[in-house]
Amino acid sequence: MTKKPLIILTGPTAVGKTKASILLAKAVNGEIISADSMQVYKGMDIGSAKITKEEMQGVPHHLIDVLEPDEEFHVVKFQQMAKQAMDEIYAKGKIPIVVGGTGFYIQALLYDIDFDEQETDLAYRKYLETLAKEKGATYLHDLLKEVDEKAAQEIHANNVKRVIRALEFYKQTGQKISEHNEKERQKDSPYNFAYLVLNDVREKLYERIDQRVDEMIHRGLVKEVEILKKKGFTKNMVSMQGLGYKEILSYLDQEMSLEEAVYILKRDTRHFAKRQLTWFKRERDVTWLEKQKFSYDDEMILTWILELLREKKIIEK
Repeated sequence: MTKKPLIILTGPTAVGKTKASILLAKAVNGEIISADSMQVYKGMDIGSAKITKEEMQGVPHHLIDVLEPDEEFHVVKFQQMAKQAMDEIYAKGKIPIVVGGTGFYIQALLYDIDFDEQETDLAYRKYLETLAKEKGATYLHDLLKEVDEKAAQEIHANNVKRVIRALEFYKQTGQKISEHNEKERQKDSPYNFAYLVLNDVREKLYERIDQRVDEMIHRGLVKEVEILKKKGFTKNMVSMQGLGYKEILSYLDQEMSLEEAVYILKRDTRHFAKRQLTWFKRERDVTWLEKQKFSYDDEMILTWILELLREKKIIEK
């Protein structure tokens, strides 16, 4: 059976994925599926750097503006929604292009990772959640370190949800989630794919991140967060934990000045970009596109990508 085509275009935040993805989608008759954990939410436009209708240039986008900020969105839900979108795109005879910076989501889709939907021991989960509240995220992360050091390295201490999931997995199965994921990662992809990572020199990337944050403030990020707050969306929601939202919420709650909030947002976004790059470096079958090697010429990058897609028989010669 011939494998269906799939293109992935990813890279660190602020590297220029949006522009590159539109050029690519037009060139290959593709539709875009967002692999972004924030752009899926309605009303969270400025802080998530959500693509605008104008920027889309008529290219259909999936998984953008489909959930309310108080709805749960996680890797399993992403996988289900993205597969459904892919079926629709294939039915039209088009190519799905997965665009976004959430590496874990991309991996789950690309290798069709099986997340055992085991019966969760709710009492144990509640216990872990209480521990996190009382003793802090680091305490919980240290517990994970004791049973699964590799998972602790891969999961940031602040990502309490995933730390809890890893501890639950260990308790339920006696197996380390890192080993389970490693096995799943070794699976062959059911797709004929190209996994492209757009990158730039670090100084330029950090400069763009700082500029983007300034632009978000200028475009009304504070107002956007104010509106969400008035609607009753709070810091303990997954959506409001997103970069750009929790910092501005802290400012609105008078925990810090706007200047401090902006400083923290820039710093944490740079750290996030660094973590994204670490993730992509660990992945198999990745093709790196270093923008400086193409003299920052979008057309040159596109030509190179199309050549690669022809070689891989993802598109016709």
